[in-house]
Amino acid sequence: MNETPSYLQDATELLTKDGFSTGDVWYHGTSSSLVSSILSNGLKRSGDKAMKQAAKSTMATIGNSYTESIEPVFLTQSKELAYYWAQQTVKERSVRIDGEESAVVFTVELPEEQNASVLPDVGAASLLMVEEGEAYMTYVAKIYQDCSAGVLDINLMKANRLEYLNKLGMAYINEDIDAEFVSLVSS
Repeated sequence: MNETPSYLQDATELLTKDGFSTGDVWYHGTSSSLVSSILSNGLKRSGDKAMKQAAKSTMATIGNSYTESIEPVFLTQSKELAYYWAQQTVKERSVRIDGEESAVVFTVELPEEQNASVLPDVGAASLLMVEEGEAYMTYVAKIYQDCSAGVLDINLMKANRLEYLNKLGMAYINEDIDAEFVSLVSS
């Protein structure tokens, strides 16, 4: 993992022993190759068409069918956490798609009624089952340590819904987000 650029380091302002504070501003991390599409079309559920096509082609090559699922738009209240997921996206894309890509973070400022649709991502309990999840838990635990916010204390299998949001910064919205509510975070 690359060091988080200083202009994206916001955990010291957001993190307390109770977790990450939440406001009206959200962040979404992704690959630089998607910037122009997102700025034009907004954030779309299951929006990475190139990755979906690559997965479909791979499955066809090995003789399996591919059923595309509709994933929500994943959000977090921290630029620092969004950067982690942006790096994961770049890493995943590099396996299937050639080209130079870098991690980028978008600010998402939703209208009040749409903001009310942002939910804690309780699917994060499945993090324990995948390598990326263990790496994320280690990443977040280090942020807690670096910010003197105590020890990350969460039982993913028994945590209540809000702990996924507050302690891990994991949220989602099951709707597309129009481009007018999205802007690229720059240094």
